[in-house]
Amino acid sequence: MMFGGMGWGAGSFLGPIFMILFWVLLIAGTVWLVLAVSRQSAQRQGSAGSSALAILEERLARGEIDVAEYGTRKAAIGGTR
Repeated sequence: MMFGGMGWGAGSFLGPIFMILFWVLLIAGTVWLVLAVSRQSAQRQGSAGSSALAILEERLARGEIDVAEYGTRKAAIGGTR
């Protein structure tokens, strides 16, 4: 029996729930993606100077450059360690 054509099937209750779930997951996924990309960008910007300084320190430790050249190059890359 159709109960006046209202269609009281399971879809009438689950439809709105799935629509809300879809939008929540879409928004959460977008926020997660934006945060992940911004974290990677911040890590790349922060590690560029420190990796250059680490390479410079390794070259000094291996004896490839002397202390005077180390100081000059460290000042040029803006190293403050």
